[in-house]
Amino acid sequence: MASTKRSENLQSEINTGFGSSSANNAGRFYNRNGKVNVIKKGVNILDRYSWYHTMLAMPTMKFLLLIFSIYIFINLIFAAIYYMIGIEHLSGVNAGSTMRSFSEVFFFSTQTFTTVGYGRISPTGFITSAVATFEAFLGLLSFAIATGLFYGRFSRPQAFLKFSHHALISPYKDGIALMFRMSTYKNNSLSEAEVKLTAAMQIEENGKRMNKFYPLGLEISKVNALTLNWTVVHSIDEKSPLYNLNQDDMKNANMEILVFAKAFDEVFSNTVMTRNSYITDEIIWGAKFKIMYYPNHDKTKTILDLDLIDDYEKIDLLKPVNSTQPLSG
Repeated sequence: MASTKRSENLQSEINTGFGSSSANNAGRFYNRNGKVNVIKKGVNILDRYSWYHTMLAMPTMKFLLLIFSIYIFINLIFAAIYYMIGIEHLSGVNAGSTMRSFSEVFFFSTQTFTTVGYGRISPTGFITSAVATFEAFLGLLSFAIATGLFYGRFSRPQAFLKFSHHALISPYKDGIALMFRMSTYKNNSLSEAEVKLTAAMQIEENGKRMNKFYPLGLEISKVNALTLNWTVVHSIDEKSPLYNLNQDDMKNANMEILVFAKAFDEVFSNTVMTRNSYITDEIIWGAKFKIMYYPNHDKTKTILDLDLIDDYEKIDLLKPVNSTQPLSG
């Protein structure tokens, strides 16, 4: 196999954090959302997860739905407690059917939990007052935690980088190159952007399939400012681990291109980073990206169209070309 032959002259990285035994790995190393494709076992669920990290990394709508569900659930529990104690211990309740009576104590619970206290319903008796006191205390703690989570999600530095869904094998200068592109998708300003590529392959050595990780050199690995999109280019020449590999060779080696990107966010005054990866099914041979920016109607501003980040056109790899689009295009 071509990849096995080439591996003898290439130095594999040993600091990737992944094991070397291919038989003990499954699937890709990184998911498209940048998270490591690893499931941890051997500890109970309370020790396995950092709930703070989980809540900060959770999608916004899922986070809001979870917070609201917890709020409703807690109030349903306290409403059931008030109902079992007896609604006669709540002054001002408009008793009626079971549903009406329960809804009355439920909304009294929400008022107590949030310390709103409209005043129409109030507890009478020691037990009901004690439960209401504990609920008000729990409400204060809960809203303090929720406020901290909202602030943590709002203030957490993020890269806000969008990657093309596909990587391309494109004509480049007198040969070919592996290309993908990335761009910021919010109104943040990133400077000193830097990218590192690693090719993960499964190589047969002494009858065993081993994971090997080869650094991929880039035409430009660092840019001063990421204002438009950045087409990251790895030239496939004699020094490249991908040299003389065809599509079948890459599939047989279960190749995955690992992408590590970091930049300095000027607003947060902090370094942000993100990860991505491309497997062989996400690499298009014989294609070239289309330019995704253009001037506005009066030519006073440049429009960066993020809907075009994955737009490409098919091209003949055998046709020699002298140059390609700019690396920022």
